[in-house]
Amino acid sequence: MDLPQIEINLQNPDFQYRIKAIAALKDYSPDVAIPILTRHIHDSEFLVRTFVARELGRQKTSESFAALLQIMRYDNTPNVRAEAANSISLFDRIAASHLVQAFVTDDHWLVRRSILAALVEMECYPEILEVCLLGLKGEDAPLHEASIDGLSSLSKSHLSDVALASLLQLKDSELEYIRVRVAYALMQFEQPSAKAAIAALRKDQDYRVIGAALENLVPD
Repeated sequence: MDLPQIEINLQNPDFQYRIKAIAALKDYSPDVAIPILTRHIHDSEFLVRTFVARELGRQKTSESFAALLQIMRYDNTPNVRAEAANSISLFDRIAASHLVQAFVTDDHWLVRRSILAALVEMECYPEILEVCLLGLKGEDAPLHEASIDGLSSLSKSHLSDVALASLLQLKDSELEYIRVRVAYALMQFEQPSAKAAIAALRKDQDYRVIGAALENLVPD
């Protein structure tokens, strides 16, 4: 799509035309694409703003990074903020502290899970530990599960013992779904304390926990 057509489509009241125009900017250089993208970070349609966040992630410049931070912090739609977090993660280590800050200030489960997944993908181990421990303090069940899974991603890192200690504190949780996720997570650790905890979970009162703890004994 040529630039004149992109500009025409971006003025169309049908948001589907605007989405196609935003997507077409992937074929243009940052000096052309970013000014257009930043003009539409407040589009009335959240799907358009989601595509703006996605395309800004392709344009790795200081201007696109700043625009994404603005979207992640201030957009009123969680889906858009989550997409901005995903795009920010593409900037690698420089993004980690900003993602942690957003995790602390944004209490929506979708945004928080997106941030956690991004940090795991980036292998930012200290930041993973920080947000997982924060996630476990909340009341959101999906975030609890994601945080436990996040701790398991630290099993081969220099924070393995710290992550394992946190998991061991959860193995006797009153909540069945927590014990199930802990059983799976502990399988990633080689320490004797992890193996002992798995053995204990195989005697749990809930069959779902027992099934999870036995899973690594089932042949492929």
